[in-house]
Amino acid sequence: MSGTIQNKERFLAQVAKNLGRERRTTPVSKPTWKHQPQHDVYKGLSTNQLVDVLKEQCTKIHTEIEQVTVQSLNKALENIISQWHASSIVHWDDPRFQEYGVTNFFDRASSTGMNVHRWDAGLNEDNIRIAEKADIGITFADMTLAESGTVVLFSDKGKGRSVSLLPANYIAIIPKSSIVARMTQATTYIHHIQEKEGKLPSCINFISGPSNSADIEMNLVIGVHGPIRAHYVIVEDK
Repeated sequence: MSGTIQNKERFLAQVAKNLGRERRTTPVSKPTWKHQPQHDVYKGLSTNQLVDVLKEQCTKIHTEIEQVTVQSLNKALENIISQWHASSIVHWDDPRFQEYGVTNFFDRASSTGMNVHRWDAGLNEDNIRIAEKADIGITFADMTLAESGTVVLFSDKGKGRSVSLLPANYIAIIPKSSIVARMTQATTYIHHIQEKEGKLPSCINFISGPSNSADIEMNLVIGVHGPIRAHYVIVEDK
């Protein structure tokens, strides 16, 4: 749904006046910096080398990580869910679950008594209430930053952010091809989305393992603002 901007010109003119200058009416050109060292970090590393960087970083952010094939993905999910003694799952309405065969796993889990809920845009707030009570939230990563161990999630009507934020545990399925070096590549890609489509996802989440919080004495507490456990599953998709 689109809205209408009221009194835009008058508002901007008042802002410029308060700043003590004339209002700028011509577009601002993005500067071209002579030195851009951010693009040189991990430059030239292969995807396999970036996987090694990601795995090393996960040891520092309290996140389990494993690497599987498409054929062994469902078995890996089964093992994780069993270890966590989970009885309920919430997941995105994402075609990749069908593409990678995970929908079959969800069907089998449901038949054995597991409560499995797929995000349904038509349910509105009910989705959030279900996610609050779920033991595990599962999403695919849209991008993955090796340097910081961060999965990047682009929200959509079928990809509610509550799935990765509200359940006690979180599983990120990471297509190997989604792994890039660092935030530099992510922001560049997001900028290209804006240029190409003229809009951005409603929300972009950057998640680096389980929720961590530290007080002024640096006492680390896990799970204050999100899942207490996170598990990344890298899938060989090429």
